[in-house]
Order: sequence, then structure tokens, then C-alpha cells
Amino acid sequence: MTYTEELKKRAEEVNNIVCMGIDPVLTRIPLKGTPEEVLTKFYIDILNAMDKEGVYPACVKPNIAFFEQYGIEGLRALKKIIDAYKEKNIPVILDAKRGDIGKTCKAYARAIFDYWKADAVTVHPYLGSDSVLPFAEKGGVYVLVRTSNKSAVELQDLKVDNDPIFKKVAEKVVDWKTGAVIGATYPEELEILSKFFVDSGKEIPLLIPGVGTQGGSAVDVCNILKKTDNDLRLHRINSSSGINFAYEKQGIDDYAAAAVKALKELALEAKF
Repeated sequence: MTYTEELKKRAEEVNNIVCMGIDPVLTRIPLKGTPEEVLTKFYIDILNAMDKEGVYPACVKPNIAFFEQYGIEGLRALKKIIDAYKEKNIPVILDAKRGDIGKTCKAYARAIFDYWKADAVTVHPYLGSDSVLPFAEKGGVYVLVRTSNKSAVELQDLKVDNDPIFKKVAEKVVDWKTGAVIGATYPEELEILSKFFVDSGKEIPLLIPGVGTQGGSAVDVCNILKKTDNDLRLHRINSSSGINFAYEKQGIDDYAAAAVKALKELALEAKF
């Protein structure tokens, strides 16, 4: 089964296209212990709450930097969390944003797909095909095309042959037959790129961050994808802190139940 086929199948199984970002911040986690103990328990508790409610995301997306900041303990926690979610057949996109020359990328790819057991990874396109294809040979790949941060315009809007650079990167994504990261915070660009990918005749899965605390709307994203005749099952709408730390907004102590409630609400908005 190809990666795009797996995406569609998973969306149908859980009836949503939600990607739960996993971006731990120790000061926002109401637990005591070592970083490894706290991080592991927090996300395993959320997973157990998913089991209890029978509600699951289409995938999860751990950001490796949020674990690396806590050193080896953070990385041990990441391994335990990935293994636990994979045991429940929840696909994992490792948000590592790698990008380097060919030999180095092959080493990165082995780490991501063989050690971490991720199903897909985020990558930078700046070094060209050398920095993308070694990953595509081993699993799913999401190339940064139009990112959700405000300063994205500083480089991504620069013109090349009268087209913004993000459009040129999108053209390479079609050539590479990978996925693309496009922020929900730029709905006009999302519509342009979604139409471009559909018109290309290739199935280009989109990873769409920026929903929730960054200001993007899952409903708006789904409406844009539908407007451009894009198959919603291929795509994943990401929310991280809006799910992880939902207990803060809900004003309750049960952080796991709060996370699943937020997941359930987003899943209703991100139906295909």
C-alpha cells in the first residue's frame, strides 16, 4: 500500500483528518518527576483517554525539538511515546524538518524510519532533491512549501520568474511526488496551491499546521479543499497545544480528558 493509500484508509477508519501535534512543554504539564517520567506519562495518559472514549486522531506529529531540549531523557520519552502510539496503529509524522546533502540525509532517513519508526517526516527543500529523495525512498515526506509563521513571507514570497518561491517549491513537490506543508494561516495561498496540486493530476498530501492557537480554522481549511475538488482524506490538519494543553482553557485538572474533548471537537470540524 502506498503512503497516499494509507492516508485515505486511516481517514476512513477514524472518520477525521486530524493530526495531533505533540509539542511538550514541561512547565505546562501538571506532573512531577524527571523529564522522561513526566513527558511519557502525560502523553500515555492522553492515549489511554483516547482508548476510553474510542476517539483517535488520523495521526500524531511529535516535534523532535521539543524532546531534544530535555536531552537524553526527552529522547527516551519520545521513543516510548512513539512506540505506544504505534502499538495502537496511530501513524506518526516526525516533525524533524531535516535538510542536508545526500549522505547526511540518508543517515537522517535511517534514523527517522528505522530507529524512530516514523511513517513520515517533514523536510526542508533548500538543498534540492539531494535533501528530499533519500527520505522519499523510505517513507512519507512533507516538504515545507508555505509555512504558518508570520516571517514566512521574508523568503517564501520572493519572486522567481514572476512567481513566488513557494510556488516554485510546489512545482518541485509535484516532480518529487511528495507531500507539502502549507499553513492554515495563509488561506489564499492554501487555495492557490491546493488547486495547483489537483490540476497537476498527482495526489499530493498536505500537512496543514496553524489551526487553533495560531489562528487558522479547520472549517475554513476543509472548505478550501472542497472548493478546489481536493480529496480531504489525503490531508492532515494539525493542532498541537490546542489539544495538548486543552485543560488550561477548559479549566479542569483532568488534562487527558480535556485533550480528548478538544480532539473530538476538532475531529467534528475536520471531517471529510
